[in-house]
Amino acid sequence: MISANDFKKGITISWNNGLWQIVDFQHVKPGKGAAFVRSKLKNIITGAIREETFNPTEKFPKAHIETKDMQYLYNDGELYYFMDLETFEQIPLNKEQVADAIIYLKENEIATMRFYEGKPFEVAAPNFVELEIVETEPGFKGDTATGANKPATTETGAVITVPLFVEIGDKVKIDTRTGEYLSRV
Repeated sequence: MISANDFKKGITISWNNGLWQIVDFQHVKPGKGAAFVRSKLKNIITGAIREETFNPTEKFPKAHIETKDMQYLYNDGELYYFMDLETFEQIPLNKEQVADAIIYLKENEIATMRFYEGKPFEVAAPNFVELEIVETEPGFKGDTATGANKPATTETGAVITVPLFVEIGDKVKIDTRTGEYLSRV
């Protein structure tokens, strides 16, 4: 059990018939009245975000989330297959379960999968990936006075914003948490 007074970002609790991850929280001590905890919670199954206030002494069961490194194998058109590196068991997931991570994953790359009660609910790509640019407009010489950017498509289909000097065939490093271009490789 965890009390609202012990909230920290990233903790997952079982509350209101769902699993909620604490995105943000703030302890508030008004001049009059009792203290309370203002929090922003995200339902890890549906993705819904909700703001709530709790009494600091309120207790919640802490949800046990298991994390495993899984290898992305392939996509058969409908399902995306991941393999457990220890047991070699293959787990098929649908597009909604992998939507945020799959645009940064190439076949045979390692991703982090999160489980609750043995069921996968989230796939996360590594924080940084190196992908090849397969489509972008050419940059024009002398058009860099403003630090201009252009859209580019990677080999996995992710569309990112890159500087004008990046060309087709270049490998770039991307931060998957923000989708930002970091550097050429």
